[in-house]
Amino acid sequence: MEKIEFVDVTLRDGQQSLWAEWMTTGMMLPVVDRLDRAGFGALEVLAPSFIGKCVRDLREDPIERVRLLAARGGRTPLRMNGGGLNLFGSDQQCMVELFWRVMKAAGIAEVRVSDAWNDEKVWKRRAGAAAAAGVRPIINVTYSISPRHTDRYFVERTRAAAKLKPWRLCLKDPGGLLTPERTRALVPLMIEAAGGIPIEMHTHCLTGLGPLCVLEAVQQGLRIVNTAIPPLAEDASLPSVFNVAANLRALGYDTSGLDEELLRPVVDHFSVVARREGFAIGRPVEYDHAQYVHQVPGGMISNLRNQLREVGAEDKLPAALEETVQVRAEYGYPIMVTPLSQFVGSQAALNVMTGQRYAQVTDQSIRYALGHFGGDVEALMDPAVRAKILDRPRARELAAIDHDPMSEAQIRRELGAEDLSEEDLLLRYLLRKDDIDRMRAAAGPVREYETRGDSLVHLVGELSRIAGNTTVHISRPGFNLTLGRNTR
Repeated sequence: MEKIEFVDVTLRDGQQSLWAEWMTTGMMLPVVDRLDRAGFGALEVLAPSFIGKCVRDLREDPIERVRLLAARGGRTPLRMNGGGLNLFGSDQQCMVELFWRVMKAAGIAEVRVSDAWNDEKVWKRRAGAAAAAGVRPIINVTYSISPRHTDRYFVERTRAAAKLKPWRLCLKDPGGLLTPERTRALVPLMIEAAGGIPIEMHTHCLTGLGPLCVLEAVQQGLRIVNTAIPPLAEDASLPSVFNVAANLRALGYDTSGLDEELLRPVVDHFSVVARREGFAIGRPVEYDHAQYVHQVPGGMISNLRNQLREVGAEDKLPAALEETVQVRAEYGYPIMVTPLSQFVGSQAALNVMTGQRYAQVTDQSIRYALGHFGGDVEALMDPAVRAKILDRPRARELAAIDHDPMSEAQIRRELGAEDLSEEDLLLRYLLRKDDIDRMRAAAGPVREYETRGDSLVHLVGELSRIAGNTTVHISRPGFNLTLGRNTR
């Protein structure tokens, strides 16, 4: 029996795909020890987008989050996805290097390095910076469907990635676009092209085929699979670890390195969190051919739905997904992965909400058309669309920005951050000072999210927070409880 290694993505891709990154550090801490002892090959806990989300919305320090998770664990490597900062297109290399020094010191041991164009030059810069800091790089070869993304393309990209001598490769399918048939055809070709470098399997469940594709990949020779724990599995997330493990055992594979019983209370914990907070619960989905048309990845769907909900336009999600098909074609078929998927999706949503295509455009669309995010956009984009995007004053302003390489000393002077620590400099480089100040003002000891003894304790806590309540009285046959608040 051949042994299969599992990598857990619940705290990163699971919550990104289903909870739009609203999981707090306090929600994670009660289960970290169990995750750490369960036998996973790695725990994926962070992505670049989490940094802004933590600071702006959760008022939490994302670097402290990593430190706390590492302190509660120690057996299982902590992993990040995304080797670049994904905020400025042409990342300043000195800041990417600083980023990895900070992340390594906080506790990150591995990274899955991506580039939205599967460009080996970008892979090399990002993987090299991580490796120089002592973080093991895994290069994502990202799957997509378009006239350009043929078997030959993926073989060439796998060979190019393997030449960089990463620790591992990963067949990454963020849109859940693989089918068992495509997996059966593609995996043997990639294994041969990888020249002995192990390949992981990472696919989402948006079409309902994710679990089948994982099983097919294993039968074709892959031995490392990425999964999530319910209720943060299935749906837009990754396959359930329990389902995959059970099916692999039925097929004759060894999953004995994974202690599933340790994970049962993790299911209970996050189920309580989801019920209390109104978060989504991942469930198996029916086959959805529309996913192969719009190709919007799981993490982006939850964020796009959230953005539309905030402006009272959640009913326009189907129209926005349909519009992404046209925008992606006009943009030259970029792979629908961070950050390009967000650019396509945001512009599609804006086109739908305004009712006029490209009457308003995002700064990201302008910078994409200027080539700031890689790719031969001048040759690939629809010429009329590119001209319309760039024919506006804002485009000329962004085109004039100097993107020459800068040193860390220059960046410190420009930001007025000469005396800041590396951690504080990194946050100041990535985020607005006002947001950082508000996060610092709200910061305090992380409070663990308590889910044990859920019913009575939580009921009392919720009732006590209702404005104007000074007395809470709970009764049932044989039981009476009255709590009063001192208002003096």
